[in-house]
Amino acid sequence: MTQNRPVIPLEEGWARMKAGMDILKRILDDEPGVSFTSEQYISLYTTIYDMCTQKPPNDYSQELYEKYRGDLDKYITSTVLPSLREKHGEFLLREMVLRWKNHKVMVRWLTRFFHYLDRYFISRKSLMPLKEVGYDSFFTLVFEELKATVTTILIAMIDQDREGQIIDRPLVKSVLDIYIELKSELYEKDFEDAFVQGTIDYYSKKAQTWIVEDTCPEYMLKERVTHYLRSSTEPRLMEAAQAELLARHIDQILNKENSGCKVLLCDEKVEDLSRMFRLFSRIKDGLPPVSKTFQEHVNEVGMSMLKQAIDAATSKKSEKKDVVTGLELDYVRKVLDLHDKYMAYVISCFQSHTLFHKALKEAFEVVCNKDVAGCTSAELFASYCDSILRKGGTEKLSDEAIEENLDKVVKLLTYISDKDLFIEFHRKKLGRRLLFDKSGNDEQERSLLSKLKQYFGGQFTSKMEGMLTDVALAKDNQSKYEAFISNNPELNPSVDLSVQVLTTGYWPTYKSSEMNLPSEMVKCVEVFKQFYQSITKHRKMNWIYSLGNCNIVGKFDAKPIELVVTTYQGALLLLFNEAEKLSFSEIVTQLKLSEDDTVRVLHSLSCAKYKILNKEPSGRTISPKDVFEFNHKFTDKMRRIKVQLPPSDEKKKVIDDVNKDRRFAIDAALVRIMKSRKIMTHQNLVAECVEQLSRMFKPDIKMIKRRIEDLITREYLERDKDSANSYRYLA
Repeated sequence: MTQNRPVIPLEEGWARMKAGMDILKRILDDEPGVSFTSEQYISLYTTIYDMCTQKPPNDYSQELYEKYRGDLDKYITSTVLPSLREKHGEFLLREMVLRWKNHKVMVRWLTRFFHYLDRYFISRKSLMPLKEVGYDSFFTLVFEELKATVTTILIAMIDQDREGQIIDRPLVKSVLDIYIELKSELYEKDFEDAFVQGTIDYYSKKAQTWIVEDTCPEYMLKERVTHYLRSSTEPRLMEAAQAELLARHIDQILNKENSGCKVLLCDEKVEDLSRMFRLFSRIKDGLPPVSKTFQEHVNEVGMSMLKQAIDAATSKKSEKKDVVTGLELDYVRKVLDLHDKYMAYVISCFQSHTLFHKALKEAFEVVCNKDVAGCTSAELFASYCDSILRKGGTEKLSDEAIEENLDKVVKLLTYISDKDLFIEFHRKKLGRRLLFDKSGNDEQERSLLSKLKQYFGGQFTSKMEGMLTDVALAKDNQSKYEAFISNNPELNPSVDLSVQVLTTGYWPTYKSSEMNLPSEMVKCVEVFKQFYQSITKHRKMNWIYSLGNCNIVGKFDAKPIELVVTTYQGALLLLFNEAEKLSFSEIVTQLKLSEDDTVRVLHSLSCAKYKILNKEPSGRTISPKDVFEFNHKFTDKMRRIKVQLPPSDEKKKVIDDVNKDRRFAIDAALVRIMKSRKIMTHQNLVAECVEQLSRMFKPDIKMIKRRIEDLITREYLERDKDSANSYRYLA
């Protein structure tokens, strides 16, 4: 049957196809009652099939391919372009969208009719597929001519949208889709480049007005990406907008009066600060100015708080101890709260960025290394820890709250340079809590040491860990002592005695005095010595009476009163069992106490709240010519009273001890460095010494120089003969 099929000439076949294409054009023009029947569709498809499968020279595949493009070009030139050329503005866009829609329908129908040609001839010859030919026809004849005009209209409409005017957004999106559907690179080349430049021009003009008229938060809200743009446009658009709106005006935005970054921080505008971080993080070098402003603000708030604390402390007229107590409650708590507040800003608003962690650290390093009314932060933090760990302390906190506060204090300690000074103050206060049974909870004491060890290393906490161990062992020894007395009743001194044996080296150095004890106390000491020698014979005991307490009964005329006093006070009062009156010199001679200690004890018993002794002549001061007698007329509503001994100034001793330890630490560091390097210049040696010791304290350069001279004197080092500014290690 194929051999008998009549040949379809090119003109006849193309006439059939033109008739079909004319019907298609009428359908696209919405002519009523016009459509393709199944027979017409099959006839057109078959015509192309037959013309492509005829034997040469009647195979018209190439001719049909050329006529397909030619007829499309003719239709666009005669019908589409004239209708577009007579339109302007938004009407041109609408006509463009309509004509492109119709063109796509036409190409879709034609590719069905020409399916055989597309599938077998075009693919074999590696020609442009018919759909691409149809799109290329529209691109070449329509788009190339009108793209500049269309792009200008689009950008103008988008600018209107930015100004808040109502535009036909779906129309804009439909036109932009034409760019993408024709060729995806057209969007970037013919629209996006022009649009980004237009954005730069737009925001450059607007920024001049907005930066003056708007608040900082309002200014930061100006930026947006329109919904009709391709998602790939956003990065370029944002970069262009940010360059004009942010990068060029960083200082003006951050320092804007009444609404800049510092004002946002003062007013706690968390949302605006978060937006500021997000925006400035997108521009090159945008965050350093923000973090610098943040650091300055934190520093200003901290220094203002410091000044208030100094003013409050200066205005107090109470004793120094009360001043420190007030500072630890008012100032330290405020510093802890301030750090919590701005750490929350760093985490939430600034997304834990390292720049802002560094800014917070540097701001608090300034604040935390300032003295407050003569008290260093190291002393205040130690006092604060004492207040929450001491039994019956000034702050009543739950176990969870105590743990939380200790965590906060340790974090703040990382900011202070004199960590060793804190450790010594804390060790001193820990010693008093442990020795006088004032520690609220051993677990909390160990928890704080564990935190300090984690942050600063075992060398900071080893002595204090030993102190806690000593106290635990002392309780065990006390039980053994009581058993020893029970088993040896003839040794019973008839006075209850509790002794704590401490390891020299763990504990702070305490004042030791070989005072003459009353006979009642002497017997107690001798019995305990005998007990302890039964446990170990290899340790020497050194009694520290300055830390002891005792309970004695004062037999006054009105009623007997139990007096809780120190060992010094008790020993002095017991002298009046043998004499009615004693002069100052007699008391010093009999007790063998120093005059200073004797003055303190006598003052507490005759000039303070409880006048257990009468003094002649009367007055508020003690002099060597005074005479004292037991006050039989003394009375108090309580049957048991505690007679306080005025606290001695231990602060100077702590600082002296720390300075002594620092000298040893500097010596050790210098020798360690020189031993490994053998020869070093003065400048390098000092710099490395400072670096090694800065984890514990900030060494004084002058002290380092003095220690170097001392090491030279002791022949650990010598000056290099070839270079006067260098040192040589002497092995």
